[in-house]
Amino acid sequence: MTILLLMLGGLLVVAIFIAMFVIGIYNKLVTMRNRYKNAYAQIDVQLKRRYDLIPNLVETAKGYIKHERETLEAVTAARNIAYAASKAAAANPGDASAMKNLASAETGLGGTLSRLMMVSEAYPDLKANQNMMQLTEELTSTENKISFARQAYNDSVMTYNTDREVFPSNLIAGMFNFGAAELFVVEKPEQKDAPKVSFS
Repeated sequence: MTILLLMLGGLLVVAIFIAMFVIGIYNKLVTMRNRYKNAYAQIDVQLKRRYDLIPNLVETAKGYIKHERETLEAVTAARNIAYAASKAAAANPGDASAMKNLASAETGLGGTLSRLMMVSEAYPDLKANQNMMQLTEELTSTENKISFARQAYNDSVMTYNTDREVFPSNLIAGMFNFGAAELFVVEKPEQKDAPKVSFS
């Protein structure tokens, strides 16, 4: 009888140990998921700030570059697409397709903003406009904040994804449907192209 009680006690201790182990891993995964969602919230704040600056930038430029209506409309359209994609991603930063759509929309917006800045270079009165200079400075500052926030988010996602893929966390992640999170990578063609060097 005492041997049976000892065996039952031993099994109970093992069961408690396994339960505590599973609970510990589950809680760690939840914590890391919440960290990357919080990191995305920091990006979202900066994106909203940029989306609010863009219409003012377009309005300021409108008065000077009337012949560049197509560029201004492209910036506005790209801003609206990126804003909609941002709202979808903010609803669930863990949704890979929403994050890919946001990255794609941000790439498009970045390209149209670059075009607007290049066009504005040809208009000295616009460049000298105090409001345009202030908006450009705020936009540059916001872009830097977005870059830092995106890096923090990607670091959080990498930590989460790594932990959910290693053994034995992968077993718990699979049991409780902890899906992979998507990195937020904005393509910038000018950064991908290697500079061409010619000695001829």
